[in-house]
Amino acid sequence: MAIPDRRTFALALAHALSAAEHGLPVIPLSASKLPALRSPHRHEERPSHCRGACGLPGRGVHDATTDPAAVRGLFAAAPWASGYGIACGRAPHHLIGIDLDTTGRSDSAAALQQIALQHLFTIPPTVTVLTPSGGRHIWLSGPPGVAVPNSAGRLAPGIDIRCTGGYLVGPGSSTTHGTYRLVPGTGSLPPAPCPDALLQLLRPPAPTHRRPSHLDDRGRGLIRFVLAAAEGQRNTRLFWAACRAYEHGFGDSLASALTEAAVRTGLPEHEARATIASASRLTTTRCEPPS
Repeated sequence: MAIPDRRTFALALAHALSAAEHGLPVIPLSASKLPALRSPHRHEERPSHCRGACGLPGRGVHDATTDPAAVRGLFAAAPWASGYGIACGRAPHHLIGIDLDTTGRSDSAAALQQIALQHLFTIPPTVTVLTPSGGRHIWLSGPPGVAVPNSAGRLAPGIDIRCTGGYLVGPGSSTTHGTYRLVPGTGSLPPAPCPDALLQLLRPPAPTHRRPSHLDDRGRGLIRFVLAAAEGQRNTRLFWAACRAYEHGFGDSLASALTEAAVRTGLPEHEARATIASASRLTTTRCEPPS
């Protein structure tokens, strides 16, 4: 694994510590924008449901922390890190990230503006990050207790949502495609509250808990959704499809077909199984009564 120069690593750590100081849980990222520390359970045949009981780092976004000593420890274990990820959906900000992609043919910014006009809301001034491809990450804060799922293109083509179980690449991170930078004048702003009308569009439908005995039209639709993933969308599309399947009660029966579809798009099998396991944990946790 390529190790970046010391200055790149030091800058990534400094930016991560600054974010943590402002209450944003962080993890180290590699230049490919993936978590720098791989799962200690990645070679196991069955998906692991470990949430840290083993005491080892490498649980992706679940490693995210605001503790400075813990942040330094994660980065020390990943000297190849060149950036950092910010866990979404976590207290105190309950961050919701709106990722406006510009690599496709769709005008995602115009699409978001049209949705805002149609549903009578505006995006308030808030933290905004420029991506190396020319896209934008808009940071919004959500209310406690509301789990907004990650999605890719569900709101509109070219608009991805990062929230519960997801992360955003933090400003100052260096990747193979360039550096993520704050839009001038937005770095001093707090993440603005997500407009209620937009929040309603982002929330998942109520689960029906129906368990079909065979792969029905909805299951086939989720498989097609995963198969249509372009590079950079594979994990988020798989996670979204798996969440929908588990919410509607047929996640376990669809897991193998979802894994096969994800592998066909180029996602490693172990990564696909880990993503589906994360979706299972998320939906199970959301449906459990509070303790």
